[in-house]
Amino acid sequence: MNETIIKLLTICSPQENNDYPVDWTCIDLRKSLDKIDIIMTSSRLQTSRVVVLLMVGVSAVLLLMYLHLAKEVCHLRNYIHSHPALDLQVSSTLTGSSRRNIKNENSRGSSSSSSINGLDLENLIVIYNRVPKTGSTSFIGLAYDLCSKNKFNVINVNTTKKNPTLSLTDQMRLVYNMSNWDEKKPGIYHGHLAYLDFNRFGVSVQPLYINIVRNPLERLVSHYYFIRYGDDLMPQRVYKKMGDKMTLDECVALQHPDCSTNHLWMQIPFFCGHLAECWVPGSSWALELAKHNLVHNYFLVGVTEELEDFVAMLEYTLPRMFKGALDLYVSGSKSHIRKTSKKIMPSDETIAKLQNTKVWRMENEFYTFVLDHFHFIRKKTLIEAANGGGLVDRGQNFEYAVMVSAGPKFACWDGWPLGCFSPIIC
Repeated sequence: MNETIIKLLTICSPQENNDYPVDWTCIDLRKSLDKIDIIMTSSRLQTSRVVVLLMVGVSAVLLLMYLHLAKEVCHLRNYIHSHPALDLQVSSTLTGSSRRNIKNENSRGSSSSSSINGLDLENLIVIYNRVPKTGSTSFIGLAYDLCSKNKFNVINVNTTKKNPTLSLTDQMRLVYNMSNWDEKKPGIYHGHLAYLDFNRFGVSVQPLYINIVRNPLERLVSHYYFIRYGDDLMPQRVYKKMGDKMTLDECVALQHPDCSTNHLWMQIPFFCGHLAECWVPGSSWALELAKHNLVHNYFLVGVTEELEDFVAMLEYTLPRMFKGALDLYVSGSKSHIRKTSKKIMPSDETIAKLQNTKVWRMENEFYTFVLDHFHFIRKKTLIEAANGGGLVDRGQNFEYAVMVSAGPKFACWDGWPLGCFSPIIC
């Protein structure tokens, strides 16, 4: 049709050297054709409007579907987090899938340095740098009993001559081995070892540190008689002071090296670390660094006198490893598996002399600091069961609210009854 119109216009249009005379009928024809063109243009515009309206409608439907899906996902996420067992199961599934994907990438020759974002329970490393004579054997016995059931590893780190500090090369070896020994993940490493800062070695995933402290005077008494009489766990073992019958009272009265303040200065340096100043008895700098490390670098630190509460908090916060630990501890089979065979409490005079030293005051200050911090966390975490069934977790006391986009001029806060407000753009 268009070709016919063009031919007619060509014939009817006056041109130079045109053999056809001007025909007024052609002029009328051109006018008619102009009207037809106007009608066709109008029809195309109407069609375009229909298409635009259809696209706007489809876009609106897609937007409503997206907002509905976002809301449902938010509700599902809140439901999962409000049910700890389901939350843990989903987390374990996701992290297990991540580990399989990473192993597949490594098997294809990809870089093994790729890191896992977030907390991966299947690659968790817990370090328990045990302070001597704080009930550490009783506690770690729980881990050995649970490792098979909960499927994690327990590795003892023994140092030469029980030296709590390592050389720089040994520090590097230990950090490298703990970080890359995938076959032993998740795992708990324990030993009489001073705090070691993994950040200094460029490690991206940090371990979780836990520990236990004890009243410094009671710890000294226990240590003094332990190296002389041993304990009920290994009664046949020969200790370095075996046969020495000198009491702690006599030791303090004679100012003997076995009861010097160096033996009191123990818990602060274990939390201070591998720096030289940490092991200077009476160092205020070491005390402050020990407090700093406790608050910023330890997941949880308990006290020997309240070991049951410490175990309960670990079970509720790290069930991947410590599920069932509280029942095992309360049952009595692991509540006190090691006790010094003979222990004579010091006289009031001896206690007064020890408490009059700078080292004791600083160690006691650190112990009190740990105790207050532990009580604060325990109050926020545990509560007595209504039926008298002991300590239980307070449960989740927060929920999620997700900001979702609702166009260029409005924003919606999921969960609000009024929905959208302006002019926030998200």
